[in-house]
Amino acid sequence: MKIIFVLYFTILLPLALAQLKVGFYKTSCPRAESIVKAAVQKRFNTEKSITAALLRMHFHDCFVRGCDASILIDSTNKSRSEKESGPNLTVRGYELIDEAKKALEKVCPSKVSCADIITLATRDSVVLAGGPSYDVPTGRRDGRVSNINEVNLPGPSLSVSQAFQSFKDKGLTMDDMVTLLGGHTVGVAHCSFFSGRLTNFQGRGKPDPSMDAGLVTTLKRICGNGSNPTAFLDQGTSFSFDNEYYRQIRAKKGVMKIDQELADDRLSSGIVSRFASNANLFRTRFAQAMVKMGNIQVLVGNAGEIRKNCRVINSK
Repeated sequence: MKIIFVLYFTILLPLALAQLKVGFYKTSCPRAESIVKAAVQKRFNTEKSITAALLRMHFHDCFVRGCDASILIDSTNKSRSEKESGPNLTVRGYELIDEAKKALEKVCPSKVSCADIITLATRDSVVLAGGPSYDVPTGRRDGRVSNINEVNLPGPSLSVSQAFQSFKDKGLTMDDMVTLLGGHTVGVAHCSFFSGRLTNFQGRGKPDPSMDAGLVTTLKRICGNGSNPTAFLDQGTSFSFDNEYYRQIRAKKGVMKIDQELADDRLSSGIVSRFASNANLFRTRFAQAMVKMGNIQVLVGNAGEIRKNCRVINSK
């Protein structure tokens, strides 16, 4: 019986993913992608950092229950949602998704899922920051569950092999992981995520020896005011989506521990070197990896629902 179930599952999974397709809303909501794009453009015009925010939201959503927009659901008196978990307390961009959803509901009520809005908006923001343009397969459905206790995301202090286990569990390769972390080229991090590297690293009374001394000085100055500010993860071209992040970490200028370890660990250093020297390769692989991540445990067909309000599960 167990063997039959496994075979059944492995046959169904690719069939489910096959129901995602480019242009899914061509008939049901022809303006869907342009409406999302307009909302992202409006926000990007006043806040370039929205690219990093949406990349983080998309990643955090897909790594918990799959890409089903469960990260958007608000807590209720009866249950605490994913939003309240530690890793998600600094996730932002929710109001942009709300704006796009509101515009879509006026034109195409109950047609476009919140999960697809996140995926499309993330792609559009990457393009606006100078990153690759790529087709996004759509047709995802929205989940009806969001549980704070299910959030278990790879943290910035993990080793490469430890972080990779989380990616592997989602069907992603080491190359995919190194590629997706390249999104840090437009990212920021609160000082609390890396301050331990600046002074008393591992109780030794000195900064992390794997961090460039000049970067240590810069980050100490940024983090010195005590209000847990943010620092750019790419100290070179902070708002441009390019391969500078990989050049930086090869020069010992990785801000978070996992960033630097990508360049130093033999499991990932070769991939980092290739991306650092070949911007077009990184752009191509990033587009491929984003599409692959966007396929993680998606709900399709009659599974889930199309939420009317991305923050609230539809009433039965």
